[in-house]
Amino acid sequence: MRSVATRVLYYAAAALTVGVVFEGAAQERPPSTASTDPRVGLKPGLRDAGVAARSLEIVVSLPKPEGFFDPKAPGGEPTPPERDPKLPDPDEDTEKEDAQGATPKPPERSTLNFANSDLAFRGNLLFAGNFHGFNVYDIENPKSPQLLASVVCPGGQGDLSVHGNLLVMSVEQTRGRIDCGTQGVQPTVSSERFRGIRIFDIRDVRKAQQVAAVQTCRGSHTHTLVSDPDDKENLYVYGSGTGSVRSADELTGCSKLAPDKDPNTALFSIDVIQIPIAAPEKARIVNRPRIFADPASGAISGLWAGGDHGPGTQKTSVTNQCHDITVFPEVGLAAGACSGNGILMDISDPVHPVRLDHVVDKNFAYWHSATFNNDGSKIIFTDEWGGGTRPRCRATDSMTWGANAIFDIVDRKMRFGGYYKLPAPQTEQENCVAHNGSLIPVPGRDIMVQAWYQGGVSVFDFTDSAHPFEIAFFDRGPIDATQLITAGYWSTYWYNGHIYGTEIARGIDVFKLTPNEQLSQNEIDAANMVRFSELNTQQQPRITWPASSIVARAYLDQLTRSNAVQPARAAALQAALDSADRTPAERSVLDQLATLSTQLEEDAAAADARNAARLRALAATIKDHTAKLR
Repeated sequence: MRSVATRVLYYAAAALTVGVVFEGAAQERPPSTASTDPRVGLKPGLRDAGVAARSLEIVVSLPKPEGFFDPKAPGGEPTPPERDPKLPDPDEDTEKEDAQGATPKPPERSTLNFANSDLAFRGNLLFAGNFHGFNVYDIENPKSPQLLASVVCPGGQGDLSVHGNLLVMSVEQTRGRIDCGTQGVQPTVSSERFRGIRIFDIRDVRKAQQVAAVQTCRGSHTHTLVSDPDDKENLYVYGSGTGSVRSADELTGCSKLAPDKDPNTALFSIDVIQIPIAAPEKARIVNRPRIFADPASGAISGLWAGGDHGPGTQKTSVTNQCHDITVFPEVGLAAGACSGNGILMDISDPVHPVRLDHVVDKNFAYWHSATFNNDGSKIIFTDEWGGGTRPRCRATDSMTWGANAIFDIVDRKMRFGGYYKLPAPQTEQENCVAHNGSLIPVPGRDIMVQAWYQGGVSVFDFTDSAHPFEIAFFDRGPIDATQLITAGYWSTYWYNGHIYGTEIARGIDVFKLTPNEQLSQNEIDAANMVRFSELNTQQQPRITWPASSIVARAYLDQLTRSNAVQPARAAALQAALDSADRTPAERSVLDQLATLSTQLEEDAAAADARNAARLRALAATIKDHTAKLR
């Protein structure tokens, strides 16, 4: 999450190559929401807040471990008042000083120093990041997770990824120390300060050991692991720094100057870090690609130069950084949420990513994160309007500001589809805006679970890019009744049958889905058949489903819901699948299923594209399933 204090400089000299500015139809909040949605008017409180839920059942809530909250303010400190937009921005003076090479002003104390942040998974282990370090839980029994280890290592954001026996952690705050000390770093320039990528050996998670610390000019706000199928010996990391550029006196080669004053500026790039898997202590930066460059002029500042898009539009940040990059190695693509732009990249050579396309949106203030759908034909970008610590889901807030924008990928170009925003209005005491989420692996549909800070958790379907809709939700009342305290869900990710959410102030919640008219038990069961051995959500794997009767029933439920299969045929399929599940399956039943699968393929020829795909997938699943039973 981008810090409120993190600002960016408009470089007047930047060459501007602007993509299409999208003006999609606004998502409308249901007119009865304010009076009928159970999320409206929930009781405030830290441990006893009111709760509203639909088809998301909380399995267990884990409080923060000792040492990962301030005993004097267990729920967090009040968020400072928002600056009046009519007044001069105090950060602009600092940025002008930075551009002239002056020493930046010391940062104010953060209210997020004990905030829970991102999650990563390996086997039965959950790694939970925190601005103060990270915690490791055994989740073999999701109903009763066990804390295995706590590693105190301040520096924020504590963004985590795992790869085998290695854990990678992002550090951006100026208080971070090479030795993980808690005393911070006071001098403006110090050899003890650390900002960049930490690497831990986690062969024994109870005794995690830092084996490398790669310093970077802007620190690491987030990072993404990238594997090269042609290079098994190395792991690559895309480091995204959004903080101020540190002094060259502290780290040689760092420059905060505008491109016209220094072509080697640390701005307008990302860091590509190589980690030799057998010798992680030798990790180093191997490239700083200029992925924002104008291909015609060669100017490295070639995308959005900052500012609004005209009357009534957002003031969008300058594109001199990426906040989050999500890679999809199996399709060779990456999606970058890069401050003022969403970008699509070819990562067939991970060390030298190549920009394929970029887009601008007049409704976006800050492009924050990205998620592909499972076949790589869509991207969801999020807008972190307000920096994540402000109320941006009020009844008066636009439904296209602080929302998701959905893009279809056509011929390796991005085409706008639609917006999705949490439909229930929130209060002035609840920071709320689009944040981190992941796919829920329901076959035949594009479904995502997403964190909205104190807006709670929202599960939505974006199979039709232009008409996304909510399926399930969970929400609590604000931390405090009279003042804003930054809290709520930072990340909510599906992993091996459950949804895990890091709550900034309270701890970790575990959920399971329950059925409703928009999501059947068969669809949930089919999703729960998918199992990962490791998951970092910014490194998306291709999801596949076994050929089983459960998956077939999930497709059948979808086709029945959309009236794309005749009732008689649906009943015959259901009966045949029930019979085939009996042991041993009778040959006549298997022959009947084979006949029905052929009929489904014939039906697909007359169906619309979406249902045709489901009919063919159902037919293929039945054929493969019956082949195993013969």
